[in-house]
Amino acid sequence: MKYKQKVTGCALLLASLCTGQAFAAVNTKTPSKIDWNVEKTWNLPAKPLDIVYSLDGKHVFILTDQHTVLVYDNLGELSGSIPVDKGVSAIDIAPRGEKLFLINQETKAFSDLNIDFVADINTAGSPFRGLATAPVTIAVFTDFQ
Repeated sequence: MKYKQKVTGCALLLASLCTGQAFAAVNTKTPSKIDWNVEKTWNLPAKPLDIVYSLDGKHVFILTDQHTVLVYDNLGELSGSIPVDKGVSAIDIAPRGEKLFLINQETKAFSDLNIDFVADINTAGSPFRGLATAPVTIAVFTDFQ
């Protein structure tokens, strides 16, 4: 009986050592070399909760704890902000960047916002028709072929 106990004990000890060596081999395996560096760091006016980058790389949308989505260009310049309801906890963007999607956990709601980026065009000195103080100016570029 003592012989069987010793053999069983040795077998258990050998099994645990082999298992331990197998785990040690997995845990000590080093990952492949990763080279990285910080490209940019933007200081934000509020605590960020979520971020989404437009697929064209032109805009970054950052949801903050102040119930706003800050919109930055790819150089880190603030383009504007969009107020959102309290409880908005996640954002996403449509593939072409024309919509911003909001998830509100408090109201259990989903919202989609249409987004348009307004560009000012300097028309000073250009020929025009109508009142110079008109609120809308339509520019027609006819010199392109």
